[in-house]
Amino acid sequence: MPEFLTSLLRSLRGARGTDMRLLCRQLLSQRGEASQTVLAQRILEHYGEMDSDQQLAFFQMLADDFSPDDHVIQRAVADYSREATPATMAALFAAVEPPRQELFRRINTGPAGTEKLVTMRDHLLRCVRKHPVLGVIDADLKHLFRSWFNRGFLRLERIGWHTSALRLEKLIDYESVHEIHGWPDLRRRLEADRRCFAFFHPSLSDAPVIFVEVALTRGLPRHLEPLLDISAPVLPVEEADTAIFYSINNCLDGLRGIPFGNFLVKHVVEELGAELPRLKSYSTLSPLPQFARTLRAHDDHHEFTRERLSRLLHDFASELTREAGEHDPVDAFLHLLKTPAEHQQALSAPLRRVAIAYLTLCRAGDKPYDPVAWFHFSNGARLEAINPFANLRAYGLRDSFGVMANYRYVPEELEENHEEFVRTGHTRVSSGLLHEQRLAASLWKGETGKHAKRSQSAD
Repeated sequence: MPEFLTSLLRSLRGARGTDMRLLCRQLLSQRGEASQTVLAQRILEHYGEMDSDQQLAFFQMLADDFSPDDHVIQRAVADYSREATPATMAALFAAVEPPRQELFRRINTGPAGTEKLVTMRDHLLRCVRKHPVLGVIDADLKHLFRSWFNRGFLRLERIGWHTSALRLEKLIDYESVHEIHGWPDLRRRLEADRRCFAFFHPSLSDAPVIFVEVALTRGLPRHLEPLLDISAPVLPVEEADTAIFYSINNCLDGLRGIPFGNFLVKHVVEELGAELPRLKSYSTLSPLPQFARTLRAHDDHHEFTRERLSRLLHDFASELTREAGEHDPVDAFLHLLKTPAEHQQALSAPLRRVAIAYLTLCRAGDKPYDPVAWFHFSNGARLEAINPFANLRAYGLRDSFGVMANYRYVPEELEENHEEFVRTGHTRVSSGLLHEQRLAASLWKGETGKHAKRSQSAD
């Protein structure tokens, strides 16, 4: 090792080596590539030894000491206003970019730098919940990750039973939608009538960034159990006409909000279409992860209010109140939902209507409130069907009272649907749902009586 690097390492082991502010400033000031790598390694090592309080202090230091200089920005704006040239524009760009971004770029040169920065963002996101001011740091990391994890760097691979054991173990660990219960369960998910595809990044060793599990079926499945039953017979591939995406998993919390899921779905559709030209339909069987929580919070929810819920349930009031022994249909509905599997007949129709309203009308700002709905609508899919009691497993009843949704990906519609959703927020639904969705929209807006009837007659 060159003498200057040995000397640098020796100095970093001293008391000053634990001063992260100093180390970060030294890293930004270094011009030599080798010395940058040594400093990046020391910063990553010291960060790895921090507890949660020290991590918070580190993030606060980055927010305070490595933000853009307001005076420099003002001068750059003034210079560009006086004379708009490539030089003054470049100076303005340089002035507004936080020094943190260059710091993160240089930290990335350390051993496993990208992987450790992804972990750092995971820690940061936990801190941001209680300390929103740290959102500026998240904006920097998110900006960089959007470049580092763009489609050009991601490698699509099919995962099979003969894939390395290390990667198969990662699937078991990262499956967060429908837990994989050991190797027999995983093996069934990788049989001839199943497919699993994952995106890998060259800087993240054997960990997938995101993966999707697909079932090849005859027709559109409306229930989850046949897809997860490890004793279900294997369908001959030549008999399949539908590909069902039943589990999509973002594997690393530090990459939350980085939009590569849409690339995955579109490329898997292309892969399957090339391999199996007989496939006619590409759909999902998707959870509604926030549905139960939203309904339980109806008294406080600014969108899904009790008044709206009351209007949505009006047509089912008699059966609900009779089944529950309650006078108010909303109270009756919520009472039955405490044990939904025991009241499937009374709850199926009202759950379908409430779920349609939830998926297509309930908003968080300019996005659908449900994150899974937002993902599929933004990728150009349409809502194909609502399936009450499609998931009777404990977590399905807990999170969504058993309701699941089919979203369909029609290749020739994807671009148009995506553009319309991005431009107007319009959510596309199938012809089979259109009547019920329009009625739910009228009730959601309070257009009862003749207005609701007019909406029905328009169909």
